[in-house]
Order: sequence, then structure tokens, then C-alpha cells
Amino acid sequence: MKRILIVGGGTGGTILANNLARRLRHEIDSARASVTMLSASARHMYQPGLLYVAFGKMAPSELYVDQKTLLDPTIHFHVDPVESFDLDHNEVKAKSGKTYGYDYLAICTGSRPVPASVPGLMENAHHVYTEDAAVKTAEALRTFEGGRIAIVTGVPHKCPMVPLELTFMMYDYFKDRELLDKVSFTYTYPIGRIHSLENVAKWAAPEFDRMGVRYETLFNAKEVDGVQKRVHSEEGSVVEFDLLIAVPPHKGMEVIEQNKLGTSGWIPTNRATLAMEGRENVFVLGDTTNLPISKAGSTAHYEAEVLGENLARLATQGGAMRTYEGKVFCFIEAGKDRATYASFDYKNPPQPRPPTRAIHWFKLAYNRLYWNSVRGLL
Repeated sequence: MKRILIVGGGTGGTILANNLARRLRHEIDSARASVTMLSASARHMYQPGLLYVAFGKMAPSELYVDQKTLLDPTIHFHVDPVESFDLDHNEVKAKSGKTYGYDYLAICTGSRPVPASVPGLMENAHHVYTEDAAVKTAEALRTFEGGRIAIVTGVPHKCPMVPLELTFMMYDYFKDRELLDKVSFTYTYPIGRIHSLENVAKWAAPEFDRMGVRYETLFNAKEVDGVQKRVHSEEGSVVEFDLLIAVPPHKGMEVIEQNKLGTSGWIPTNRATLAMEGRENVFVLGDTTNLPISKAGSTAHYEAEVLGENLARLATQGGAMRTYEGKVFCFIEAGKDRATYASFDYKNPPQPRPPTRAIHWFKLAYNRLYWNSVRGLL
């Protein structure tokens, strides 16, 4: 029997598990293959929805579905987070004390925000990367009556369009509250343009100019002075604020660092095959990789489809065929019921189109269609 073990129950892991269950149906039914998932949670969160929670457009309860309901019934699902990896002996040990063996392993443990990596950021800034943080951001926005808003971005971070979306959505939020004349926006970004993707930056800068959003590039946050309400950069500049909204730096999950699988929790990954460097039967998906591509749900989705096909072939025929080409698709909320998107891969940069209402409504529809997507129905 070929045993496939998936560690992590997020977007990539769930799509991969269902993809394999479909491709290996005959082998699973005849006990020649098995698919097992180990997750840290019994619930699956739709993480992009946190942005909408922060603006009162979604309730936190709408973010969750029981993970087991998303999985094909042939998948062995356990809420038993992995604590140690023994890759030389093809096994992992989980929190329960149980050891799980495998023939093929897929690691898709995700990433986490680490605002504490910038002194003062955790105590003085709001963000949208956890449920608790998004709820607190919603309250901060609701009670803010005017002043200086600073949007400070750290790298790396997941959901590459979030800094832009936060800015566009806050602009409209305060416009609707008739407070724009009492609010000023300063947006910072760590490199020499306002977004890591050059064509996205070229599209967004005129939008910011139109809205009167001040932006400062080459701004890497060094520390936050909560008393003086100032953010100091590594480059020596200072941004003042009354409300600080952060896109905090991210790391991979602690278990990856603790097991020394990759610096800062990012596992060295072959960009084409998604195999862990130096391991033929260990693969990596989504935020957990160190690939030079955006950390986004669509990244994990496209990777999972490639890996699903390849693992199924490895389990039945002994040879992988497909390669991952770096494909990513990101919606961009551009404010006031308008949205655009960025579609790109390793070789082809994005070409954002002018925002439209139609794309905005399609993005909202996808918020509901997501659950069918991870089930493998879309």
C-alpha cells in the first residue's frame, strides 16, 4: 500500500487531499493506497474573509466550516498536530504521541504573522491576519473620528494585495462616514515602489494619487514608539500616526523551525516539482515553501493540482509528469464596489486591468464559492 500523508489542513492540503482521493479512487477502494491528513484544527478558516470582518462586511462565524465536511470520506482525518519530523525514517510524531508513517509526505503547514519581530508593532498596531486581530481592527475603525492613519507593510507576508486593499477600503469606509476631510493616509512599502509586483505598483500609484494617499517607499519598519505615535524605519525616516494599520512580517510555522526544516519556517522547495530540496518523497505546498512567488490561496490551489496529479502517478505508475509554473491569481479590491485582478507566473508578470464592478461582484461570489473550490468541485 502507498501511504500519502498530508500535514496541514488549509487550502493547499485540503485541495490536495480531495484531488488524490478522486484520482486514486480505485487504489483506495482496493487498499492499495491511502490518504491521511493531520491538522491542528477541526475547523477550516477562509482566511481572505478576515479582511471583510475588519470592515464589518462579514461575521467571524462566516469564516469557518468543519474540516471533515470538506474532505472526501475516504480520507483519514485526524486533529493531531505534528510535533516532529523524521524524514530519514519516513515518519512523523504528533501531539497525541502517535507516530504516522508514509511513503509520500506533503507539508502544507502555512505561515503566521509575527508583529513582535518589530519592537512596538504588536502593542500599537492593528492587522487582519487572525480573527481576534480583525475584530479589534473593526472596532478601531468604527471608533476612529479622524487623524493620521499609517499603513505599514513588512515582508514577507501572505495575501500580497492586502496592503493595497486595506488602503482602498479604508478610504471608502471613511468617505461613507463623511470623515475624509478629517483623515490623512500614509502608506509605506519596504522596496522602491508601492508594491512588490512592478505592474501592480504602476497601476496602484495613480490610484493613490487620485485619492490623496501619501506614500513612502524604501521604508522598513525598525520600531514603533507608541508614546510619541511614530514609526521609525531602518532607513532613518519617521511616519507619525493616530491609527496604525500593519501588514506584519510573516514566518512559517514554528514546528518547521523547531525541526530545522527551513530558515524562518520556509522549506527549501524545488520550484518546478515542489519537492523539498534533497528529498525525493517529501513535497511542500503553499505558504510553507521558500519559492519566489506570492503567498496566496491561489498559489496553494494551483500547486495542489499539480502535486495531486504527480503524486497519483507516483503511487500508481512511478513517475511524475507535470511541473508547477508559478501560476498565481489574486483579486484586488480597489474600493467603492470596484475590483481588478493580477494573474501571473514565473515568466509572465501581471497586467492589472481597470477596476470594474463586475470583478468586484465576482470576488464577493468567490467568498461563497470557496468551500466548493477546496472540495474539488470547482
